Amino acid sequence: MSQSVEYRFECPECAESIDVNESMKEAIQAHGCVVCGTPAPDGAFQP
Repeated sequence: MSQSVEYRFECPECAESIDVNESMKEAIQAHGCVVCGTPAPDGAFQP
């Protein structure tokens, strides 16, 4: 079984911080922060 990659997302606008997997990362990049909707730059995700 393959391990999923985990990232820590921190919104640059509202400072919401959550752990996300690859598909959640892609959704946040496409639609913005889940709390405030601010676009999420690549720098908002840390391994």
